[in-house]
Amino acid sequence: MTKQKIDSNGKIALSSQAAAAIGSSALEVVSYSPCHALLANTEACQVIMAGSLGDVTMTDLLSFSNMFRKSGSILFTLKGGVKELFFVDGEIVFASSSFPHEDLAEVLYDLGKINQATLKKIKAVGKSAGPVGKLLVEKEIITPKDLWLAARQQVEAIIYSLFTFQEGSFCLRDQSIDEERIVRLSMNTQNLIMEGLRRQDEHALFMRKIISLDYFPTGTDKSFSELPPGADKFLACATPGRLNARDLFRRVGLHEFDGMRTLYNLLEKGVLKMEEGPSTEVGGDLGQILKIYNSVLRTIYARVSLKTPGFSEEIKSFLRDLPQPFSFVMRDVELLEDGSLDGQKMVANLEGLEEGDKKKLLADALSELVFMESMAVRRELDAPQAQSLIARVQEITNRVKSLIGRRD
Repeated sequence: MTKQKIDSNGKIALSSQAAAAIGSSALEVVSYSPCHALLANTEACQVIMAGSLGDVTMTDLLSFSNMFRKSGSILFTLKGGVKELFFVDGEIVFASSSFPHEDLAEVLYDLGKINQATLKKIKAVGKSAGPVGKLLVEKEIITPKDLWLAARQQVEAIIYSLFTFQEGSFCLRDQSIDEERIVRLSMNTQNLIMEGLRRQDEHALFMRKIISLDYFPTGTDKSFSELPPGADKFLACATPGRLNARDLFRRVGLHEFDGMRTLYNLLEKGVLKMEEGPSTEVGGDLGQILKIYNSVLRTIYARVSLKTPGFSEEIKSFLRDLPQPFSFVMRDVELLEDGSLDGQKMVANLEGLEEGDKKKLLADALSELVFMESMAVRRELDAPQAQSLIARVQEITNRVKSLIGRRD
């Protein structure tokens, strides 16, 4: 976002994107502080309250909406995206999110209701084909019950995730709710608050044993006669070096938090242990592409992060916001401490494609990231340093083009 200052006449210039989105709607300043200002079209909906998370907690907002039986929505603007909760008479009836991992298709994949090939097709088509859930039911890929369970799981996951955010802004609005979007939850708002707080505490407890969802659960010599329900399938899939914790949850059809609870119990009993897993080195042409790009990513990161301590967050935000098909290549790929990326995860995301398509898509996705970081190089470094790094970027781009047989 471009930074703006209010001039001496109290005016501020909006970006062209913001101006186009607002159009000719009349706006009012409905909330402001030394840290923020909120302009709203009050004819479209009535803004009840707005502010910053941290000063007001998620529990406070939900309790207020429930106590005063509000009907409307709370829009959360967060680092990485936006989420919105919808209420009818104080009870949460629906939730939406722009975070890719909370998309309905992603939830169906996490629950094991669709495979990776189907998920790729959905991502490729986008929203132009209509509601994803309805389309999958019509094609008999999933059952109506699968859709209902996934939709409820999606809404609950969005709600519970909000308890983990300590920064961001919110806006509580009075507005009508589309009845077709309502999802009947198994708990009322007060129970959701209690569950959200409990999960926040348990998540910290679970991670002390799990360490990282990118670690690999592996069986031990210990055995127990009484294990939690579903543990047999969990243990059968925990093959050394094959599935990390996140992928294991998908294989057994458990959503992340439920999978963490089961994994924690099995770690407590000693029938599983966590291992860092195999090396992230990749062979063949894909390995060469990764090696070339990771080399320049490390170099750029080392230089720019010295000038900009928040550069890692800038990169992570860029990776989250990548469009298709690049976002699929980078799905669940985390930025490593040295500024490089986990090659094994990217290659796993490309599984099922032709070898030539794998190389092209991997190179294009990494090229997008390198281009973004090159802009940061020009912005943060002096001209001689920037020119040297940009020349290296151009060199590695040509090397990769040669490797994958491109002439453009």
